[in-house]
Amino acid sequence: MIKLIASDMDGTLLNGSHEVGQETIQAIKEAKDAGIEVIIATGRSYKEAVLPIKDAGLSLPLIVVNGAEIRDTEGKQLYKKGLSAEKAEATANALEKLDVYFEIYTENGTYTNHREHGIQLLIDIFLTSNPDTPLPHVKEEAENRYDDGHVHVVDDYHDVFNSSETVYKFLAFSSKPEKLKQVKEALNQMGGLAISSSGKENLEITSVDAQKGLALEWYVNQRGIKTEDVMAIGDNYNDVSMMKLAGWSVAMGNAPKDIQQICKYTTSTNREEGVAKAIRKLTETEARV
Repeated sequence: MIKLIASDMDGTLLNGSHEVGQETIQAIKEAKDAGIEVIIATGRSYKEAVLPIKDAGLSLPLIVVNGAEIRDTEGKQLYKKGLSAEKAEATANALEKLDVYFEIYTENGTYTNHREHGIQLLIDIFLTSNPDTPLPHVKEEAENRYDDGHVHVVDDYHDVFNSSETVYKFLAFSSKPEKLKQVKEALNQMGGLAISSSGKENLEITSVDAQKGLALEWYVNQRGIKTEDVMAIGDNYNDVSMMKLAGWSVAMGNAPKDIQQICKYTTSTNREEGVAKAIRKLTETEARV
């Protein structure tokens, strides 16, 4: 039986307007009314992840920063897996040596040392999930991320590393595939890191202990739920660890073909509220078994 549903956010739960659609809101409420738990698993920071959930009138626990943190419905931290200060410094040095732009996610927020590069990074992530969204609209949303205070601009990342803040994730960006390949090779040699992506031109770098699948496994174990009774829905490579964990793996219709191939099911796109369709179809199918 499906007892818990874990959904990615961008390109999955959120539609083309970066909101939770009404059909999806209703399907989540129906699942919860039927006794099925729902948790969101995203690469976003908690501050950025909780807003569309609250705007939708939902109260859900969140796995954030690709599994580096779990927060309950009240925002209380339940779980934390950050990078050591030494590993964070080494990762930053490797990225800087290769002249690759990156942001860092910490327990106190997200930091950039170049506002315009940060905006371009977010545009890449948005357009990967919603390729037909008009560029001016996407650029405006990316700029709002800074205007709303979700990202802090600093002169030197090393000041952050030298503070007591825990670094959760590096989000690196390059429009050159060969450059990203070099980054992956260099970081893989360091060991102790998980490297995935949420867009065509980015890499997400966390501790090897901070992955969506590992965080989800910890959460369901705490709840006494078997992984075979978990549904995981996503659209990109940072969702693979939880897709492999779950007994019911679902790829979005907008997911790359290789993501769809590793999942048992494929639903509609995020613009077509594929999460709602997957919840209703698979919970109804299960009820008939």
